[in-house]
Amino acid sequence: MNIDIVAPSVGESISQVELARWLVADGAWIEKDQEIAEIDSDKATLSITATHAGVIKITTDEGTTLEPGKTIGYIDTTAARPETLPQTESTKPASEALQSSASKPIATTAPTLDNAAKNEAGNIPGVIISPQARRLLDQQDINLPDKALHKDNRRITTKDILSAIAAQVSQPDTAPATTSSGIEGMAPIQRNENRQKMSALRRKLAERLVAVKNQTAMLTSFQEVDMSAVLEIRKKHNQAFLDKYGVKPGLMSFFTKAVTIAVQDFPQVNGRIDGDYIVLHDFVDVGIAVSTAKGLVVPVVRNAQSLSIAQLELKIAELAQKARSNKISIEELTGGTISITNGGVFGSLLSTPLINPPQSAILGMHNITDRPVAIGGKVEIRPMMYLALSYDHRIIDGRESVGFLIKIKDLIENPQKLLTGGIDPIQKLLGL
Repeated sequence: MNIDIVAPSVGESISQVELARWLVADGAWIEKDQEIAEIDSDKATLSITATHAGVIKITTDEGTTLEPGKTIGYIDTTAARPETLPQTESTKPASEALQSSASKPIATTAPTLDNAAKNEAGNIPGVIISPQARRLLDQQDINLPDKALHKDNRRITTKDILSAIAAQVSQPDTAPATTSSGIEGMAPIQRNENRQKMSALRRKLAERLVAVKNQTAMLTSFQEVDMSAVLEIRKKHNQAFLDKYGVKPGLMSFFTKAVTIAVQDFPQVNGRIDGDYIVLHDFVDVGIAVSTAKGLVVPVVRNAQSLSIAQLELKIAELAQKARSNKISIEELTGGTISITNGGVFGSLLSTPLINPPQSAILGMHNITDRPVAIGGKVEIRPMMYLALSYDHRIIDGRESVGFLIKIKDLIENPQKLLTGGIDPIQKLLGL
């Protein structure tokens, strides 16, 4: 019995997806619930798992754009399970995979060869050949071009073979293009190019970034904050926090908690524009920007205003791990009333983050650096961070943006106020 493998539905607003890559080879035995392929949408990369055990037959090449629900292959459940399953590239140790691929001779041209030579080249360990590509090799009686074999994902498609052959035809000399340095004894300078197709996520991200600049009246306000108090808390309680919760206390949870308190005084920062209306929320769903290999995604922490620092830290860590391992769901990426991004993890000192529509504001954190500051009339060295708030001026005025940043600064420099909703604990004690 043949069980169809179909591209999953990833949301009502998404009508097309892209088959990013196959995780198994055509004709391989697969187990039930094994991940067999990855699908790119304009929001995230999702995995397809096998619904049955059997032999997989691939009918769709990587890079194909298709509609959700379209069949991309099938599983033959009547095939006998082999007694010993061959190791795939994903199950081999990395060192073994590298040695096996390096030990096999690879042709540097694409001449016509006899079938024995062609089959030998067509079965290089770690190289997966799509059904359409293998048919092309059989029909044309050619060996795999060298350029087609040198791919990061090690899966060869028809496009790869045709492109490599065309490049060899247009450049008979197989040596890379070089330019003389003009200096005696210096090696020639290589000038190569690497063209990579943009993923669906990257294309959608590009569209949204341009749309933000064109459709919002975006401005950015800046403030600096002394991180001494928060860093001291982390240093003092780091081990106890790790022992109890399994994660270290990070900076993002403190800023997320501060945002949920600050928006109570400046609700416009947590709002959005819907046509001719301004929508203000009594809840705070915070989007946390996460950099992944596929691009930037923004998982959402729901009802962040009701979570403690520990709960926020655990949730943020969970969502970040899901995003980086392509396990994030569409529901976890949608919504959000305000976002936070931390360019400081890459060493950024200052930036102007872009709003994540339909939200109206995004808070940008940056690198912490020791700087001289005036404290009580004296110069002291303190760990300082620049904060940036990019906002839509159509709904948020300068007073709200600056006031919001000053409130964040106050909460981070006096983290005890995070326990009392932003009120000084002594004033709360005295009922002031």
